[in-house]
Amino acid sequence: MAQVLEFKLPDLGEGLTEAEIVRWLVQVGDVVTIDQPVVEVETAKAMVEVPCPYGGVVTARFGEEGTELPVGAPLLTVAVGEPSAQEPEGSGNVLVGYGTQAPAARRRRVRAGAPATAARNGTARPEDASASRTGVAAPAPAVTDGPVPVISPLVRRLARDNGVDLRQLAGSGPEGLILRADVEDVLRADSARAASTAEPVERTAPVAEPVGRTPAATAAAAGEVRIPLKGIRGAVADKLSRSRREIPDATCWVDADATELMRARAAMNAAGGPKISLLALLARVCTAALARFPELNSYVDTEAREVVRLGHVHLGFAAQTERGLVVPVVRDAHARDAESLTGEFARLTEAARTGTLTPGELTGGTFTLNNYGVFGVDGSTPIINHPEAAMLGVGRIIAKPWVHEGELAVRQVVQLSLTFDHRVCDGGTAGGFLRYVADCVEQPAVLLRTL
Repeated sequence: MAQVLEFKLPDLGEGLTEAEIVRWLVQVGDVVTIDQPVVEVETAKAMVEVPCPYGGVVTARFGEEGTELPVGAPLLTVAVGEPSAQEPEGSGNVLVGYGTQAPAARRRRVRAGAPATAARNGTARPEDASASRTGVAAPAPAVTDGPVPVISPLVRRLARDNGVDLRQLAGSGPEGLILRADVEDVLRADSARAASTAEPVERTAPVAEPVGRTPAATAAAAGEVRIPLKGIRGAVADKLSRSRREIPDATCWVDADATELMRARAAMNAAGGPKISLLALLARVCTAALARFPELNSYVDTEAREVVRLGHVHLGFAAQTERGLVVPVVRDAHARDAESLTGEFARLTEAARTGTLTPGELTGGTFTLNNYGVFGVDGSTPIINHPEAAMLGVGRIIAKPWVHEGELAVRQVVQLSLTFDHRVCDGGTAGGFLRYVADCVEQPAVLLRTL
């Protein structure tokens, strides 16, 4: 007789406590091997494939696509071939976001002969996909007077803020676990009733009724659309808010003549070999400037009340994707030449667009380069990427009148801005850094030694 093992959503690391199911990679009845990716989830940092540490037949899945699960909630059950009193063989090493082995080609699904055995043995749960294929909804667990089956503090807060009595809900998660989707379903239903009847929705919750229900009813009546701040959007909101709360930032800016930089890049690319990107040249300027002004490659340890200067430059760069703003990190940018930087920027940008960046590629930055000129704007005052100490912003490069060698000429002009943490340095250091960057842009020969 096969032994049925339960695989739970593992610890995602980086302080993450939950993830949303984006796409199932296996069906009930599929045969999976050890370390095979079984589900694609979206965390607050990236889209990752979760590998299963067991090999066998999938007997049940928990949660539909779009469901948010907390760490520790069941993902699926697997029937392994040989029962044993000892712990069954598995990888035992689920490293979320990276897999448990080197990446392998996607395996073709193999259908087992009798997937319903687990259901007859009582191992299938209400979320078993075999039930969904028949179109029969699983019965909801009965509401009891025991502890409310909620794991996520976010779900509790959502219910509390909107006056939802969790004791009146039957969760759709494993073993009656109440998920965020369950609370949101109640809010949508109440909003619809309030809009159609123009009457307040009664609630048996300790939260005051008018405060909890009025915004939803008003939004429905006004035709407003409410978009939850979750996933990457929510993570960005939290990080930017924290930056504004904790970092006393200041911004300085300068216009620079980028004509010679553009000519130098054109000459480099005309010489043959791999093409060099403008972003790579700007990155080399940044690393050279940070070598001269190391105060800006640091962070503030608030508990120790110390400024920590770093001996390496892990350069983050802002990348806008369909899923929101992400900041991939180029490791050891100070040790790379322009060609290496160009290749790494291209690789990380493609991974950002496809949603395949790992948490490790989105964390650990020490300084950020933000090229907002791609949006056709000249200037900006960026928000520092907490806990870093500074960010360099680069506007669009555009032809403008400019005094060059004592005469008025049309030159390629760019605005550079530096937002910095005033705790790590004063305006003189920040101005010196920005002026050095501008000088390198105007006279790229300064960088010949480091290119």
